[in-house]
Amino acid sequence: MTSEKVRQSQRGRICSETTDKEQFLTLGKGLLVRAPAKINLTLLIAGKRPDGFHELETIMAKIDWYDEIFIEPGDNKGTELICTGPCWAPEGPDNLVYRACKLLFEKAGKDWPVRVTLKKNIPAGTGLGSASSDAASTLIGVNKFLNLGFEPNELSQMAGQLGSDVAFFIDGPAAFCTGRGEKVAPLREVFDFSALLVVPDISVSTKSIYENYLHDKELYDQLSGQIQYCFREKDIDFSPRICVNMLQRTCLETHKELAQLKEAIESLGVEPLCLSGSGSAMFYLRAGRDDAELKNYQRIVKAETGVDSVIVHNNKW
Repeated sequence: MTSEKVRQSQRGRICSETTDKEQFLTLGKGLLVRAPAKINLTLLIAGKRPDGFHELETIMAKIDWYDEIFIEPGDNKGTELICTGPCWAPEGPDNLVYRACKLLFEKAGKDWPVRVTLKKNIPAGTGLGSASSDAASTLIGVNKFLNLGFEPNELSQMAGQLGSDVAFFIDGPAAFCTGRGEKVAPLREVFDFSALLVVPDISVSTKSIYENYLHDKELYDQLSGQIQYCFREKDIDFSPRICVNMLQRTCLETHKELAQLKEAIESLGVEPLCLSGSGSAMFYLRAGRDDAELKNYQRIVKAETGVDSVIVHNNKW
């Protein structure tokens, strides 16, 4: 991919400010809730299920790049949703934030007047789970703001009704997720990492990737054995070495421009570059929290391809 073509694909959506921040912040009469993105440190497909979904085995980790949800008293009965920020998000009933409020109030048996402002910093269609995180953070935040008294396990059950990845964001900061992604086993071992996160201006349809995915059982058996061994040995920092995502081939075959971008960046020495989720975001992961090397790579990638990136770390909650 030429530098000019890459530059033309970028529109400056990325806000590069990331740092460890608290989940909640009280502002006046309102509550600010930060909704972290995630990356898939590994992603295996065990096969297709009778219900049409694919059986996943994935290690997901929250990162310190956030959407922001501000909850405050509303003027009218029910939920008022306002969407702001550099990235697009649907407004009204199609937004998972709105649906999370509706489900929460249905379970509580009462409709409260709340105004929820979503500041969308993380683009959709990138495999970073931002919509799912927004939904989970809304469940957690509104429950806290209105003192509804729902326990984490009850919020997790609601999360499972909203989407496959939503339950992961109720707990954290990392977990081994199976099923459609809704079965969450938190990982208590702390794995500190830094990553150069490349977020192209390419929106990938998760539905399309799964529809076009061709299963490789032999590859699954091989990779699953490696990962299970690492788990048994409590070798949690193995993921930078393995860089496994069984959706990557389908994504790169479907989006040739993404494959070209990956090849161009890896040719600069930034490798392996791993796909998150069904794409389009890709990351170069390093164990520990030393950003010096990543900042150098960030400058090189920008100079040679014109593509913006952001340096992120494992989230602490």
